[in-house]
Amino acid sequence: MIIKDGVYMDSVDFTSEDLLSETVGDFVDMVIEEHQDQPAFSCILPSGHKTAMTYREMGQASDAVAAYLREVIGMKSGEVVALMAPNIMSYPLIATGALKAGLRLTNINPLYTAEEANHQLKDSGAKVMFVVDVFGDKLAEATADTNVEKIFALSLVDMYPLVTRKILGFAMKNIKKIIPAPTRPFNGRFDQILKQGHRLVQGGITVKSYRQGQKPEDVAIYQYTGGTTGRSKGAELTHSNIVSNISQANKRNTKVLSKEDHTMMLVLPLYHVYAFAAGFLSSLKSGTHLVLVPVPRPLVNIKQVFDQFDITVMPGVNTLYLGLLHEKWFKENPPTKLKYCFSGASPLQPAVSKEWEELTGVAIYEGYGLTESTCITSSMDLSKPPRKGSVGTLLPGTKARIVNSDGENMPVGEVGELWLSGPQIMRGYLNRPDVNAEALADGWLRTGDVAKFDEDGYLYIVDRIKDMVIVSGFNVYPTDIEAVMTKSDIIADAAVVGVPDAETGEKLIAYVIPKKEGLTAAEVIEECRIHLTGYKVPKVIRFIDEMPKSPVGKVLRRELRDKALAEET
Repeated sequence: MIIKDGVYMDSVDFTSEDLLSETVGDFVDMVIEEHQDQPAFSCILPSGHKTAMTYREMGQASDAVAAYLREVIGMKSGEVVALMAPNIMSYPLIATGALKAGLRLTNINPLYTAEEANHQLKDSGAKVMFVVDVFGDKLAEATADTNVEKIFALSLVDMYPLVTRKILGFAMKNIKKIIPAPTRPFNGRFDQILKQGHRLVQGGITVKSYRQGQKPEDVAIYQYTGGTTGRSKGAELTHSNIVSNISQANKRNTKVLSKEDHTMMLVLPLYHVYAFAAGFLSSLKSGTHLVLVPVPRPLVNIKQVFDQFDITVMPGVNTLYLGLLHEKWFKENPPTKLKYCFSGASPLQPAVSKEWEELTGVAIYEGYGLTESTCITSSMDLSKPPRKGSVGTLLPGTKARIVNSDGENMPVGEVGELWLSGPQIMRGYLNRPDVNAEALADGWLRTGDVAKFDEDGYLYIVDRIKDMVIVSGFNVYPTDIEAVMTKSDIIADAAVVGVPDAETGEKLIAYVIPKKEGLTAAEVIEECRIHLTGYKVPKVIRFIDEMPKSPVGKVLRRELRDKALAEET
């Protein structure tokens, strides 16, 4: 690690020679050519039914999608395709097909309400939408007053053998009744797109020609943030951003991962940047076999994955690891082939990390990134044991500052806001010049995260600035308290928020999921007093059955704050 004038950077250079390609479409073509007949994707349903495809088949199918979008629909370079689905086999094919076709992609959470989907469709200007059929009853409302001209239906059983598709499709529609009648007609289904697209390619269409004139600085994806500060915003991620981030990760760790064949379980949703960029695109370089899990809840559904595949790589979040540790089937028969486990998107609780390693024998490597940084900005070197509590060191080519409220650089070991710079930092937020002026200042992304570096260059994320609570003039970081609480054998999970208080300015309220039957507030407070100084001990304990969390496992503190404020009045 190098520190110069308060700026941190990796000692390993990152230059244009390290870039694997210029565009994402070219990158995909490269990995397909490199891995050909190796398994690329599998998909497994809770019933145990599964299907698979090779890298070669992935290339053929994504070419077919690209040809259909350009030749049949008549989409033009730079127009936007919206993709709204869980982790099904058609997802990576549509995503890569759109990018190969010189189009732009926007990933939409399939759990969104119609109103939330409508906002993203309007803001992104999407003209074509691929959507899982279970969302059909919300289509009219979701696409009202948008630019969406055509809508294509996707299914959980896309790319499965015909007989399996027919049987499972009938069961989902007529027995389980999870496929509603669409409120806006579909213009086709995925199998029809593939048939027509394949015929076009076999007839001589050259998919690569669609990318003529495309530049690295062109936008590839409008990746929307979770909207924790209001309406979600579309981060403009360019081809250069995405390829740079893949190349940075490749320079650090792909040599370790590519020493042998790996199979990755992808429970994290592909519409999220963590799964899409780090779990999906980056792993293609080393020829990883990705096992897609479209229905991971309840967690017993994941048992089929471990039963039928030798999973060696697992990206996850604290919530996933914690949940599996509570599953009887998992604890009685933990996986034996695991080699690398990763955590990101939300803080990994020390107690969860410790218990996971004790049960599986595999340490969890933490990393850090944001939607606005394409995904990864810091990670661990996989050739070394992870440093506990840290999110690793900066990737080659990434720079960082730790800044106080006056914009001054802080010394090693001191906390402040983390600012980032590098080739993976977004171009800006779509249609939001007001926010861009605040978030992107003088070439630096202001992350809103409180962080520090140690003397070896390891980065530690302390908390979010907006989550910090000031009690009697002291800065209190909820994650510190939550880490203490979840170490206890009487608490299963906890989240802490602050609310206004006439005496101390703000007071701490802890929402707790008990592990011990009959747990009382007094017991929780006493447990905190043993490990925390007085002003960090929550004044109010409230018990809940389930923690409000995003689909990737982030605690929705805004919901808890609103709940706390309502309960205080």
